[in-house]
Amino acid sequence: MICTTVPGAQIDASGITTQADSDGRFVMGFDRDAPSQALISISMGPTIARFGLDVAPRAYQVTSVSGLPKATIDPPAEALARIEADAALKRQAFDSNNPIARGFEEAFRWPLDDVRITSPWGATRMLNGKSQRPHFGIDLGAARGTPIYAPASGFVVLAEPDMHFEGGMVAIDHGQGLITTYLHQSALAVEVGQRVTPGTLIGYVGSKGRATGPHLCWRMRWRGRNLDPSLRVQSA
Repeated sequence: MICTTVPGAQIDASGITTQADSDGRFVMGFDRDAPSQALISISMGPTIARFGLDVAPRAYQVTSVSGLPKATIDPPAEALARIEADAALKRQAFDSNNPIARGFEEAFRWPLDDVRITSPWGATRMLNGKSQRPHFGIDLGAARGTPIYAPASGFVVLAEPDMHFEGGMVAIDHGQGLITTYLHQSALAVEVGQRVTPGTLIGYVGSKGRATGPHLCWRMRWRGRNLDPSLRVQSA
């Protein structure tokens, strides 16, 4: 959610700290396993306001996927160095917080023109018969080569054409620590440092990485928390 308070105020959202910008705007979000009530504090100098915020419960589906490449479920030893390098790039992207990016306050659009959700956010997953962590993305079914567009303004902080699990991956910093990512792309159309606006072409749907067929996995992250990007579209 996008909130407004006193410019420069310090905010603690159940242990995650952030600061309101010069307009008093800041981002706050809660992940899949958030408690039913979040504890919020807002401070400006000696003045501190504390309150509880109710977090609505959600039911999550259980999904099963078979036929995934074995190396993306049980990676061989020779793939571990590559996986570690990929993880370092992702950590760097997720830590980005560009002070001039303002896309977080815009009305988000879907990254595909035609929206067909094939796997919902937060689903508990069985992959090739093995229990895995929840799916923190929304899978959008589309043909290979379908254009993918930026949902809001920001700066590209990761553009890797072939990561082990994610395939072609792009990450966009929308400001206030809000990062969106786009996985399994067949080809990329942006580079790191590039500024994007709503509707900028960022790449093309593919099936690289942990995938059985062409689709876009769209994810959102805020200061270590995995968020449902569809809620940002619906609240726009």
